Amino acid sequence: MTLPVAQLSDPVVRAFVTALNANDRPAFTALLTADATMSDDGTDRNLQEWTDREVFSSNGRMDIESESDGGRALVATYTNDTWGSMRTAWRFTVEGDRISRFETGQA
Repeated sequence: MTLPVAQLSDPVVRAFVTALNANDRPAFTALLTADATMSDDGTDRNLQEWTDREVFSSNGRMDIESESDGGRALVATYTNDTWGSMRTAWRFTVEGDRISRFETGQA
């Protein structure tokens, strides 16, 4: 069973998932601080290169399984055209109305 994106508790994380699922790069980028960082499976990655490859050029999308930490931690099935589907964990650092860091990896 998936949790509807509209029901995610944190409005910034909800907007992030909405923009990612819509493949809306301008909306996605607008949600990140200028110096935002990210990691994948515990290794810091270049955020722009990673999102180009894993999200925008490969039709990335998230089906939310659960949330915790006030909506700033998610477990989701992440699917893209390169890797197919995998169960992933996401953790977000939110500053005001933007995300300064997100971490993802297999759950």
